[in-house]
Amino acid sequence: MEVRWIGVEPPRLGPPYTTTGLIFSLLFGLWSAQALEMSVGKIPTLEAVNGSTVILPCTYSSCIGIENLYFNWQFNDNGTMQKVCESTIRAEGVEPDVKIYRERVDFVGMNHQNNLSILLRNITFEDGGHYTCFGRNPKEKFKNHSAVFHLIVVDELRVVDNTLTIMIASAVGGAIALLMGFMLLKNFTLFVLAKLEEKNKECLVTSSGIDNTENGLSGTKADSKPTPKKK
Repeated sequence: MEVRWIGVEPPRLGPPYTTTGLIFSLLFGLWSAQALEMSVGKIPTLEAVNGSTVILPCTYSSCIGIENLYFNWQFNDNGTMQKVCESTIRAEGVEPDVKIYRERVDFVGMNHQNNLSILLRNITFEDGGHYTCFGRNPKEKFKNHSAVFHLIVVDELRVVDNTLTIMIASAVGGAIALLMGFMLLKNFTLFVLAKLEEKNKECLVTSSGIDNTENGLSGTKADSKPTPKKK
């Protein structure tokens, strides 16, 4: 009788390019994490009164450093991008020589703080719109990065109605005060009850001693017959 062994075929590894692709993906992700980043702040919108002076913020960061970093500010004028200013930062810590192409604009950034902000003086309604802070680092093979800031020019700032906020805060404060008062009253009541209970226990002990005395128990003179004398 012939015996045949049936074995399980071990799993085969994928083609070599699968491992290569995984390594490439990891390296690409690591490189992306070190890429240049442009930021205009957590709140990229500002309302300003006509005729005032405002600062449009922009900062950059890069884990791999910069070299001949090119940047500019652009204004979106009804779909047409107009250059506001531009310059190149040769290296970290070197202040750029900025070219200004728009009136009432000053560059107020400082390279040692990675700051590329600009200042707009005496703004008008025509200055309202979207401003793009653009950057390109040759160390990243000229990959483009940008962030958009929205400037809104108004006649006067809106007065925020805080009535609802005040009502909610008052209601919450009143509820907290009421809860604290209830807790204080509860603790005081428990304290008084504990004192009354302690006093009642003392009264019961005293009353029990008096009753024992009246009944001729310990602490009383016993009505016993005298011991007869021996003759």
